[in-house]
Amino acid sequence: MKTLYFIITTLFFSVTTFAQQFVDKAVIEFEVSTNLKKTMTNHSWDEMMKDNISDLKVSYFNYTFTDNKSIFKFDRWSPKTRVPKWEKEADEENSWYVDFNTGIMNMQKQIVGTNFVIADSIRKIEWRITNENREIAGYNCRKAVGKIMDDVYIFAFYTDDITISGGPCSISGLPGMILGLTIPRLYTSYIATRVDVSFSNAAEVKPITAKKTYDLKELKTLISERTKDWFSYGDDKEENERQKNMFIWNAFL
Repeated sequence: MKTLYFIITTLFFSVTTFAQQFVDKAVIEFEVSTNLKKTMTNHSWDEMMKDNISDLKVSYFNYTFTDNKSIFKFDRWSPKTRVPKWEKEADEENSWYVDFNTGIMNMQKQIVGTNFVIADSIRKIEWRITNENREIAGYNCRKAVGKIMDDVYIFAFYTDDITISGGPCSISGLPGMILGLTIPRLYTSYIATRVDVSFSNAAEVKPITAKKTYDLKELKTLISERTKDWFSYGDDKEENERQKNMFIWNAFL
């Protein structure tokens, strides 16, 4: 009887220990999907383009992390994605590096054909955690609602089984890794499809370097100056404002 009790106790603690193993380094693959047609206007040029592109622009990004540092960057396009080359270029060039130890974010963003490297503090997001749960890439995730850039709501699912407080692009700040993210006003979602815990090359996780870097305030001023005459065509002021907002939100995401 004592032997049976010992076996059961040992098995219980073994299972518990396994269940409580946390992931502190990995490569997470994300499928990034944007409903491109919904981001377009109803102007004649855009209407003609809609017939020649796929409804969704789908790509895959890798989120690589170790030592509480991460980098998020483009990997490949879905073969089903059919969009003009200029609609793909920014996605291929953009990358985000975050050092959670120092609180510094370092990202490269292509904006109207020019690459800008930004170095600033990690974005602060006010989150409201809910009781809704779902499974993503084999991990139990909890839903949280946040707001960025004053009035853009984002919806995230995170798991505390992955210890880094990160997420796609510059979104972070939850008690675990974001494996699902939706930004309705950009018609875009990020869903983790695979978590590879065999990652071991820490040299991949490094900041982006450039001769000239900007902080977020400097970049905002520069963009405002360069685009002050944009988004003023036609009489549809509401649509012009929507296009301007999406441009800015994408630039600072």
